[in-house]
Amino acid sequence: MSGNKDHWYPAYVGLGSNLQGPARQLEKAFSLLTAIPETRLISKSSLYHSAPFGGVEQPDYVNAVASLLTCLTAQGLLRELQRIENERGRERNDVRWGPRVLDLDLLVYANHKIDEPDLSVPHPGIGERNFVLLPLREIASGLDIPGLGQIAKLDVSLTQPEISRIE
Repeated sequence: MSGNKDHWYPAYVGLGSNLQGPARQLEKAFSLLTAIPETRLISKSSLYHSAPFGGVEQPDYVNAVASLLTCLTAQGLLRELQRIENERGRERNDVRWGPRVLDLDLLVYANHKIDEPDLSVPHPGIGERNFVLLPLREIASGLDIPGLGQIAKLDVSLTQPEISRIE
C-alpha cells in the first residue's frame, strides 16, 4: 500500500452523497480522510448542491472536493477511499450513478495517467461534471489535469448537471 515515504504526491478526491444526511456524510468523510495513513488533508472545498447525474430517479446530491498529500500509491489510496465508503454504509450494486450514502472518487493523482481495470486517473468524465470541476477549481485553480489542461481554463458552462454552492 505504501509508496515512497520520502515523496509526497498531490491527490484530489471527489466526495458525494445523497442519502442519510448528505452534508453530514461529507463532513464526516473529510474527518475520515485525515485518518488515512501516510496522508494529509491539505484543503477542502465548500459543499455544493447538485442534481443527480445519469438517468436514475433519486434525491439531489451534495458534492465537494478534497486536496490531499500522500505517500501512498494511487492503488493504496483507492483502497483507503473504498474502505471509508464501506465503513459509512456504501452498498455496491449494478446500478450505475445510483443513490449513495458516500461516494469517494480519486480524481487526480499527481500528474499520473492511470488506466487499469479498477482505477482510471484522471477520473473519466471529470471535464464534463461541474459538481467536480467547480469545487476543484475553488481549491486548486492552477491544477493541470493530465490530458485536459489547467482547470481554470476549462469551460464549466458546458457541463451538467446544475449546481449551487451551499453557504
